[in-house]
Amino acid sequence: MEAASITVWIGVALIAIDLTVRVVALIVVPRNRRPQTATAWLLAIFLLPFIGILLFLLIGSTKLPKKRRERQAAINTYILETTEGIERLSMEPPWPTWLEPIVEMNRTLGAMPMVGGNRAELISDYEASLQAMTDAVGRAERYVHAEFYILNLDPTSEPFFVALEDAHKRGVTVRVLLDHVASWRYPGYRKTIRRLKKMGIQWQLMLPVQPLKWKYQRPDLRNHRKLLVIDGTLAFTGSQNMIDSSYNKKKNLRRGLHWKDLMVRFEGPIVAGIDALFVTDWYSETDELLLRETVEAREVQTSVPLDCQVVPSGPGFEGENNLRLFNALLYSAQEKIIITSPYFVPDESMLYAITTAAQRGLDVQLFASEVADQPTVYHAQRSYYEALLRAGVKIWLYKSPTVLHGKHFTIDDEVAVVGSSNMDMRSFTLNLEISVMVRGREFVERMREIEEDYRQNSRELTLAEWLKRPFRTQVLDNLARLTAGLQ
Repeated sequence: MEAASITVWIGVALIAIDLTVRVVALIVVPRNRRPQTATAWLLAIFLLPFIGILLFLLIGSTKLPKKRRERQAAINTYILETTEGIERLSMEPPWPTWLEPIVEMNRTLGAMPMVGGNRAELISDYEASLQAMTDAVGRAERYVHAEFYILNLDPTSEPFFVALEDAHKRGVTVRVLLDHVASWRYPGYRKTIRRLKKMGIQWQLMLPVQPLKWKYQRPDLRNHRKLLVIDGTLAFTGSQNMIDSSYNKKKNLRRGLHWKDLMVRFEGPIVAGIDALFVTDWYSETDELLLRETVEAREVQTSVPLDCQVVPSGPGFEGENNLRLFNALLYSAQEKIIITSPYFVPDESMLYAITTAAQRGLDVQLFASEVADQPTVYHAQRSYYEALLRAGVKIWLYKSPTVLHGKHFTIDDEVAVVGSSNMDMRSFTLNLEISVMVRGREFVERMREIEEDYRQNSRELTLAEWLKRPFRTQVLDNLARLTAGLQ
């Protein structure tokens, strides 16, 4: 009788604990989260309580540590104070009426001004981009600031490492940032770290997950930026990591996969904005403030000067700066929207913005890859295709075995955005990203040439073809879509 009584009490206690967990989850989980994200977490907790709770405790918070967020706020205040008035541009030729409020929004959210008098060169060839960055380091006289989501020493990237070492030997200050988890996931990580140490340069892991060293935050909060600044006068940014185009993984080599990226070489005042992001990240990781070293680049002599604005985003900011920028531009478009995103998993607001644009009669096109390296994201992305096709969006699939990894889009013939940010919920919420908004018809025309090159190497996906895909594939797509909400 006593044993039975204990069993009953244990059962009552377990029921009480389960009920308490569910009630607490209903109170805590929805707080400051999108409804779709909160719903996904609640489903995980209710259906798989122990696993769901464990995952929520590990990766449920999208905020960086308080100390890092305070540093970001301090840097933002400094940028706002020291760049007051720099955004006063001639606005010639006249801006479209919808652009000025978007520029102001970017300034409010990310602190960076729109600056004129810039020059930009698009580099869409992978090897040519690596060579251009290596050559730039070779010409450095004062400092080199290199920051990459993935920095990997391999035969392809070896010349870049040699250039960094040579620059250090001739007295140039060389600083390097690399994302810890992202770089660690690829072959040769330890060799890369040994090489950095041997070179004698200054380097630091970004967002390290090293609990034994008291360095820890949510493991999938990553610094996804890719940028290189030379002497404060020249900068590169875009989608390309410092690694071989196969990413050196055996499964990629077996499939013959290689990545196609887009980088932009900037000269002019915008370089100071790009460098300010490096300064922010260096300060966040090392406690060393480099503001005295950074200088504002002067306007460059060019027949077609460009207006440019850096838009930083990530969990160090209160708002989703990139998502707000993207949606504002999508709703402002009057004629054409062309998007390139290797990982396209939009939230509800962006899906509405894109489909609404197509239903308004605009020419809306999406470039994605026929193949992918990440199965879950690949299937989640595919789950949106039917809604896009039914709305009138043209979908172009870049032919295998190339992974189209560029991250950019154009609005009408007026504005382009290029950077590291995908159009997915990870880039909106979890990753630190850099986007550069460029206003200039000549720049957009050059982007159009790259888009046409994509088109020539892609096939158009039709609704009729899509509806014939196997049922098991539809199930996989829809299941993967559910995981996208767990941010």
